[in-house]
Amino acid sequence: MYKVFIDKNKCKSCKLCIKVCPKNKLKLSKEINSSGFNPVEPKEDVECIGCGFCFLVCPDWCIEIYEE
Repeated sequence: MYKVFIDKNKCKSCKLCIKVCPKNKLKLSKEINSSGFNPVEPKEDVECIGCGFCFLVCPDWCIEIYEE
């Protein structure tokens, strides 16, 4: 099992990670970060498979994946 961590203050809401996730694990938050964007956040009811696609496409290096 894997866990996705997103640094919400670095995220600029480009949504590239949302588009490439094969499990549809990510969504836009309703909160606004310090830069004025709605950052991406993981969905709680969907399991991450650890493929790393979100990490690879993120232009701002704000995504980390951990194995639990």
